[in-house]
Amino acid sequence: MNAPKPTFPAPDHDHDRCTADAMHHAEHVCAKRGQKLTPIRRQVFEALLASHRPLGAYEIIEELAKTVSRPAPITIYRALDFLMANDLVHRIESRNAFLACVHDHGTTSMVAFLICDKCGSVGEVPAAQVAQSLNDAARLTGFTPKLSVVEITGTCAHCQH
Repeated sequence: MNAPKPTFPAPDHDHDRCTADAMHHAEHVCAKRGQKLTPIRRQVFEALLASHRPLGAYEIIEELAKTVSRPAPITIYRALDFLMANDLVHRIESRNAFLACVHDHGTTSMVAFLICDKCGSVGEVPAAQVAQSLNDAARLTGFTPKLSVVEITGTCAHCQH
């Protein structure tokens, strides 16, 4: 069985199409769940889509301040909470940053983040088997896992050339 390829943007990828597809996905998810993709939520999601890198809340504020009035941090955190609750954004724990996600996997699906030390881009790969192994090992010790996040640092294929 072939392992899925990580979702790093290819050097020649069509970013406008990528962003349009991601926005369509977000709108579809929100409509299906009866949620509203308000203007600020949309702007935060678009800011995350723009770089293909994880951004901290204050970096998002700086990005938004280039085109709209500077939003308050609490406004950004509320938008991020909404986007995470609707599986549209991941939190990269080690970077205290957030990454847009356009995949149809829920909060119970395990993904591994592949973080490039050189360019800062992040790919993700499904990691259900890893999650199962980690959860089983934790349960053997009497621990009940709640959230599993796997972050792997290294060098992406683009930076290796």
